Amino acid sequence: LALYFHSGEREEKCVIEDVPSDTLVTGNYKIQKWDMDKGEFLDSAPGLGMFVTVTTPTAEVILSKLYGPTATFSFTSYMSGEHVICLQSNSTRLVAFAGSKLRIHLDIRVGEHFLDEAVVQAKDKVNEVNVRIEHLLEQIHHISKEQNYEREREEKFRKTSEQTNSNILWWAVVQTLILVSIGIWQIKSLRDFFIAKKLV
Repeated sequence: LALYFHSGEREEKCVIEDVPSDTLVTGNYKIQKWDMDKGEFLDSAPGLGMFVTVTTPTAEVILSKLYGPTATFSFTSYMSGEHVICLQSNSTRLVAFAGSKLRIHLDIRVGEHFLDEAVVQAKDKVNEVNVRIEHLLEQIHHISKEQNYEREREEKFRKTSEQTNSNILWWAVVQTLILVSIGIWQIKSLRDFFIAKKLV
């Protein structure tokens, strides 16, 4: 997931990432601040940092830390589901005066490490191949884990659908029985009425 978005100086922005259990999630971000004089975003935002907060599907906070204007953060999920990643600048200005616009570039990678190309290039070719093979094996492991997670979600969805269909069927049967009972009661009541009035 790579994106950028605009945010107010004191505004909190969140993204939701569906993550399998026991999976490393790594994020990179960079803040750019709007310059009123130049009418454009500056390359960096000196003095500003970001509070990064990550919560699990059960609303438990597993990461809450202040970083600089450019940083890398990471966490490992211990349960599968939608994790909420929130970013808010550490601006100390009051909300009423915090009118600066920020542009936040965010890159989130699930289940893989960022390869440090400088380290890879510094080693000989054999080591480079080993590092890349290990990286590929890690990606294969992540893909397998992701497939298992999707299989679990599909099975859960299928069971929910089957339960819903079963409930609908039984509700239709109950409605039919009620309608038939009301019909029989009405016919009996009309017959008794006609007999009482000696119309039959």
